[in-house]
Amino acid sequence: MRTILAKLLAYKRYIFFALVFLFLAAICDLMLPNLMARIVDKGIATHNTSLIITVGLEMLGISLASALCSIAANYLSSKVSMSFGRDLRSESFRKITHFSLHEIDKIGTSSLITRNTNDIQQMQMFSMFMMRMMVSTPLHMIGGIIMAVSKDATLSLVLVAVLPILTLLVIINIKWVTPLFKTMQEKLDKVNRVIREILTGVRVIRAFNRIDQEHERFNNANIELTGNSLRAFRRMATLQPFTMMAMNAGILAIIYFGSVRVEYGHMNTGDLMAFIQYATQILFSLMAGTMMFTMLPRAAVSAKRISEVLSMEPDVKDPAVPKSPAESIRGYIRFDNVTFRYPGAEEPVLSNISFEAKPGETVAIIGSTGSGKSTLINLVPRFYDIESGAIYIDGVDIREMSQADLRNRIGYVPQKALLFTGSVSDNIRYGNNDATDDEVRWAAKIAQADGFISEMEEGYDSYISQEATNISGGQKQRISIARALVKKPEIYIFDDSFSALDFKTDSMLRAALKPYTRNSTVLIVAQRVSTVLNADKIIVLDEGKMVGIGTHKELMSSCKVYHEIVTSQLSEEELA
Repeated sequence: MRTILAKLLAYKRYIFFALVFLFLAAICDLMLPNLMARIVDKGIATHNTSLIITVGLEMLGISLASALCSIAANYLSSKVSMSFGRDLRSESFRKITHFSLHEIDKIGTSSLITRNTNDIQQMQMFSMFMMRMMVSTPLHMIGGIIMAVSKDATLSLVLVAVLPILTLLVIINIKWVTPLFKTMQEKLDKVNRVIREILTGVRVIRAFNRIDQEHERFNNANIELTGNSLRAFRRMATLQPFTMMAMNAGILAIIYFGSVRVEYGHMNTGDLMAFIQYATQILFSLMAGTMMFTMLPRAAVSAKRISEVLSMEPDVKDPAVPKSPAESIRGYIRFDNVTFRYPGAEEPVLSNISFEAKPGETVAIIGSTGSGKSTLINLVPRFYDIESGAIYIDGVDIREMSQADLRNRIGYVPQKALLFTGSVSDNIRYGNNDATDDEVRWAAKIAQADGFISEMEEGYDSYISQEATNISGGQKQRISIARALVKKPEIYIFDDSFSALDFKTDSMLRAALKPYTRNSTVLIVAQRVSTVLNADKIIVLDEGKMVGIGTHKELMSSCKVYHEIVTSQLSEEELA
């Protein structure tokens, strides 16, 4: 909450002037009924035309001043609230980008999107409304009460009867509606999650002819949100007629008892009209306060959800004093008895992993599905932190390096190729923003991507659509590989990055890679044995444990798991 408040108070100068303008507008509004009473009692009653004109012009000037002050206050409050929302979104997004995968999984992608959009919008609207009401509402109420009592203290007893009833209705409204607004945001998270899953998985849904089932799943989530929203707004709507009825009853009582007092000469007609206006200001101020308190529960829920994001500390942090490896050492990787388990898991995914990889070496990691291959290489860029042991890059524990320094040394190609909306060259240059056109083309040639890119209508300026739906899986993989190559890092990580390539392209790519990466360390996760046959070192994983390490020839005779994997993929002729 402190961060949210600090973001709002960053605009304290604008807030101050907005409040000053609101104060002036409220003072002007409080002056008008008195002037109207003068016109009625001293102008119209005595047929004093000059007084009517003079006081009328005063009222016109004060009304104009009130309007100008209100416009200025509304402009400043809008500026503050919109800027506040912008800063809050930026801070929330910055925080999310520093989360480890654990925090993102813990809150959920759809919930993070909702918090960064809908929840912050709720905060924006509430802050704007609150700024407009913060001064004018209490001033109209308190000033109105003072002025009403000064006009006729006896008639003010009507307000004493009405105000507690309206206050009680406000309290009931807050207590009754708050839990439903909290649930509403959670239901909105669920709707966003279902939409995201359906849109990203549309191919699978259509392939398995599950469109009707997904419609039903979305409808269920949508109906839950709609039902919850209806309950919340019905409760608010139920109380609104009672509030209006109490207000109108108060006005009627004032008119009735006021007319009696005018008839018996205890009150002037103009004073009664002024009293009615003051009473109206008081009651409408209370109504505005009711609206603000109606918005408060939802804003409070949103503020709590945003604060949860802003206050959450990432598991993966930079050290207070980061260490940098010596420039003479580049590309050395050492796993020292590394054990890792996912947060909340009962058993470790990896246990006691130890190996070394040196510059110029290609180290392949192979194993059955679920053996921990991808998890192992995801530990190198610190997407997760290990439970025990240590991982060293160039002689320094990666937990003692800054994340930026660590990741600058790594060219990473994920298991699922991910491209961004933009041109082909922009996607390749994502690995190195300073890369020249020649370097981009060179990286694409090594990645065996130059051929199909050149055949595209606009070549390297061709547009890649959202989620790269306008190119094939193999083309996406090759552009992802080019993106890592153009970075020219000291460590390359290929997480099963050749799976969508045919054997010929795979072979050509690996042959082109070898001279280019001869001074770098290469880690390759692969399912295909043909991809790892010529690796300098092959690590065999089985159920999170390292059951073999060596060359293909060594492992064929010493590692049963590796032998089984190879013989399941290659024939005797291919092994000969």
